[in-house]
Amino acid sequence: MTNTTKPLAVAIMGPTASGKTAAALAIARQIPSEIISVDSALVYRGMDIGTAKPTAAELASAPHHLIDILDPLDAYSVAQFRADTLALVADITARGKLPLLVGGTMLYFKGLADGLDELPGADPVLRAELEAEAAVVGWPAMHARLQALDPATGARLAPNDAQRIQRALEIIALCGKPMSELLALREKTVLPFTLLSFALEPSERAVLHARIAARFDAMLAEDDGNGGLIGEVETLRRRGDLHPGLPSMRCVGYRQAWDYLDGRIDFAALRETGIIATRQLAKRQMTWLRSMPERVVVDCLGADPAGAMLAHMAVLNK
Repeated sequence: MTNTTKPLAVAIMGPTASGKTAAALAIARQIPSEIISVDSALVYRGMDIGTAKPTAAELASAPHHLIDILDPLDAYSVAQFRADTLALVADITARGKLPLLVGGTMLYFKGLADGLDELPGADPVLRAELEAEAAVVGWPAMHARLQALDPATGARLAPNDAQRIQRALEIIALCGKPMSELLALREKTVLPFTLLSFALEPSERAVLHARIAARFDAMLAEDDGNGGLIGEVETLRRRGDLHPGLPSMRCVGYRQAWDYLDGRIDFAALRETGIIATRQLAKRQMTWLRSMPERVVVDCLGADPAGAMLAHMAVLNK
């Protein structure tokens, strides 16, 4: 599949609802492949509806990795993802198959391609101070401060992404430099495989927005017998050990459903804020993609995105 001495791995990136799973499965029907999920939400067990996890039939149609590997109480770092993926790619290529790295967690893709950050470790005292301040002013206000100090990092983080906002402000306080500047100074890593990166991007943003709304409505529908997304979050809440501050429960859709079940918002607000948050996620994903000049852009609204990627791969293989 490649003219280099290194084995080939193919990345299929894109914003949410761009059809990444369908494209990957279409390629897997043409080329013996195994799929590595690049999604910080799909790692969690019991979170199927709100994460748009592949169906049982889709999971059975090709080997999948890094799905349902963690309890929602746990966290999964970029370092863990990178180590797991390097090992998986080596195993998959040794079996003579094509690794397909599929997902929308751009931080994982960047961590894999560029290597891990040489950034200062956590400072418990400083973190406690930032959390105390956020409890007073709110994380959107902390995000506004981050945008003033580090516009590049602020642009790719959501106003309520408490964990990453806290980390970015912590780095500024410890180093006196923005995280984006420190990341730009590191040496680019050399991967043991050739990574061909495709980006499924919409030629019409409004069509992607309509897809996002339709998919969120489908998640909320209760005709699945399990109460849809709300029923899924109710089941998670009944465990008694989960809370809204966990990375798993901060995933888009889950935090809105949690607020709904707490009585903070009504169903209409749940739907509206869930769709808005998903659109904002897609916007941040597109910002990440535009910073990756090596990507091959494929229109996710085209007639055959998988065919376009296969055609590009065939040209490279000549």
